[in-house]
This record gives sequence, C-alpha cells and structure tokens, in this order.
Amino acid sequence: MAKEFNDSNFQTEVLSSDKLSVVDFWAEWCGPCRAIGPIIEDLSKEYSGKVNVGKVNVDVNPQVSMNYGITSIPAILFFKNGQLVDKLIGAQPKGNFVKKIEAHLS
Repeated sequence: MAKEFNDSNFQTEVLSSDKLSVVDFWAEWCGPCRAIGPIIEDLSKEYSGKVNVGKVNVDVNPQVSMNYGITSIPAILFFKNGQLVDKLIGAQPKGNFVKKIEAHLS
C-alpha cells in the first residue's frame, strides 16, 4: 500500500529517509492521476522494503506542492538522500517508473 505523505510528515518520511522515495503528487479530480493510481500501488508492493512509495494530495498539502513547484499533475518526483533526483510528469506506462527506480537504486 502506498504511503500517504503530507505537509507534516514529508521531511521525516521522504527527505530524511535513507531509501529512494517515489512521490506521486495527485488530486481526486484528476483523471490521469486516477489512471496511474494502480501503478503506484503495484510499485509500492513490488519494491516494498527497498523503496519508499507514496502519494501527496495537492489539494490538502499545498506547502509540499509549492516547495517543489508542482503546477501539473500527476507529477512523480524521485528523492534520494533528501535530494530531488528525477521526475516524471503526466500519466506514464509502468515501465517508465520502473526504469527510473532501477536507475536510482544502484
């Protein structure tokens, strides 16, 4: 199950984590966000224990969204050692997420 990241736990759960973190910035009303929801859930299961996978609802967490200049959703940001290392914007096939994750795991 993908984690729920928010304005209050983002520092602890994502930026302070020693694991690669994949963060899906999304909203309820966003069709493409709902389309990739199952992919995010799959990734959280497949990389359980190795990668931190979660979601930030932009409507409820404006601070984190603003900090990273999120203007289009879905926006999937990849963090490693507290740094933004990669991103994908828009609905993407699962293979694109896997490629990015594998590239940053090594």
